[in-house]
Amino acid sequence: MFARALTLFAAAVFSVSSLAASGDAFEGHDYTRVKSPQAVATGNKVEVLEFFWYRCPHCFQLEPGLAKWIKALPKDAQIRRVPAVFRADWMPGAKLYYTLEQMGLLGRLHAKVFDAYHLQNLDLDDPAVLGNWIAKQGVDRKQFERIYNSFSIQSKATQGARLAMTYGITGVPTFIVDGKYMTSVGMTGSEARLFEVLDELIAKARAERGGKKAAP
Repeated sequence: MFARALTLFAAAVFSVSSLAASGDAFEGHDYTRVKSPQAVATGNKVEVLEFFWYRCPHCFQLEPGLAKWIKALPKDAQIRRVPAVFRADWMPGAKLYYTLEQMGLLGRLHAKVFDAYHLQNLDLDDPAVLGNWIAKQGVDRKQFERIYNSFSIQSKATQGARLAMTYGITGVPTFIVDGKYMTSVGMTGSEARLFEVLDELIAKARAERGGKKAAP
């Protein structure tokens, strides 16, 4: 009885692995459907949400490959990053992200924030450390701090936290494609496979929208 059960289990694992290796994203293995699909904020473009946290080592590790993948996105797809807030100590990172976004500094400083936390061991959650660091980047410290401490930034960070709860996100980095499909490295097994699955989910969402593939 045990041997037969073990054989059936092995066959099931082999079947799932074969499907995953075949190139087609396999639902329940490479991705899952969101229980309560949400409207997207990207209009006619397929939305790819990345829920992340600056202090997350997995997000830090993924960032170089993700940045490269983003550059090759087709014109009808758009990445939208959302700093998750699962605890109070995640809020400073979320406020930092939205402040840089409002100041038009994400392109220059997003990767540097990751490096500050993970390579330089700087606690950017500390307002004094953050202020000194931002000044060293050639940014007006007073303007940055005014925006960082504003109600609008606090509101954006709170909204991001609610969005993560709405999607049922339990860890980062996690991706939501077009408000319908959830995937992560933990599901796909590798970074390389993650980007393949994201490409397939973008194509799937495009087809469901009735569109044709756009050039990168």
